[in-house]
Amino acid sequence: MNFSEVFKHTNQQCRVSPNGKYLATCVQYRLVIRDVNTLQILQLYTCLDQVDHIEWSSDSVLILCAMYKRGLVQVWSLKQPDWHCKIDEGSIGLLSSRWSPDGRHILNTTEFHLRITVWSLCNKSVSYIKYPKACEKGMDFSADGRYMALAERRDCKDWISVFVCNGWVLLRHFETDTQDLAGLQWSPNGCVLAVWDSCLEYKVLLYSLDGRFLSTYSAYDWSLGIKGLTWSPSSQFLAIGSYDQKVRILNHITWKKIAEFDHPATINNSKAVVYREVDKRLVAPLDYNRNSSDFSAQSKYEICQMPVQVPTVDPDPDRANPKVGVSSLAFSSNNRYLATKNDNMPNCVCVCVCV
Repeated sequence: MNFSEVFKHTNQQCRVSPNGKYLATCVQYRLVIRDVNTLQILQLYTCLDQVDHIEWSSDSVLILCAMYKRGLVQVWSLKQPDWHCKIDEGSIGLLSSRWSPDGRHILNTTEFHLRITVWSLCNKSVSYIKYPKACEKGMDFSADGRYMALAERRDCKDWISVFVCNGWVLLRHFETDTQDLAGLQWSPNGCVLAVWDSCLEYKVLLYSLDGRFLSTYSAYDWSLGIKGLTWSPSSQFLAIGSYDQKVRILNHITWKKIAEFDHPATINNSKAVVYREVDKRLVAPLDYNRNSSDFSAQSKYEICQMPVQVPTVDPDPDRANPKVGVSSLAFSSNNRYLATKNDNMPNCVCVCVCV
């Protein structure tokens, strides 16, 4: 493996374009665009202040630079270097900025989540969406980019608004049976919207595109609940990770549990295979050249004999968001395998057979 020279960047602002051809980095107020293959500088842009966030458009033509302290967003074009766009949110401030799926609209969330402003780069129109809820996963677009679901908070109740992205027209608006909505996620086919409550209550609710309530699922009560959730690529399964270090899989017909996987600290299952990464260091000769990679550290995986003790980390009970529970889940492309990570087992990835 070959490594390039180290490039300067600020606030870890480094993004590869969706088409994989360009690399964008920020050094304070300068935006540098490089070719991925040659690492040569293609464009150099100067922003009005230090950049806090950069994001590529879906077609890799435009790039967004957000300066939250000044409430500014600047957009640059790779095809037309002389063209640029500046968006100023003014005294209302700027909390976050992102692209819409079509790559021609920018969604800015103002401070204190007072509203979301939708700026069009096509016709310079502006749309406003009020009452967005202050939660990390309160906005999600369908896979085809046609619909946007947004969590809202009105009159101390949780609501969801479904918008048509072509024109930003409100399609449905309905109340959810949640105490404190924590997130929402579309199924890959865009037919079902999964909504889950805060970690204080284990509750998942399923809604159709037109806002009809389909089903709800709760595994237990009076304990920390959901920590992660993901759909299978076919939309047939919904995997839910929770603070009890288990993963439960629901089917799309009855929305009942069809499988449950645990993350034990001691593995003693004859059907399981445990691979451990082991460093393999070679002894360098006396005439060893430091610039040579022939004797660099290597690693390999060995099959462990049962039982196996998985290294764990004890969570701090006096701190919020304890390092325990399943937060990361990912299905394989054929829906057969599910990879999970339990937070108090930071060095272990579990792969389960679903079907």
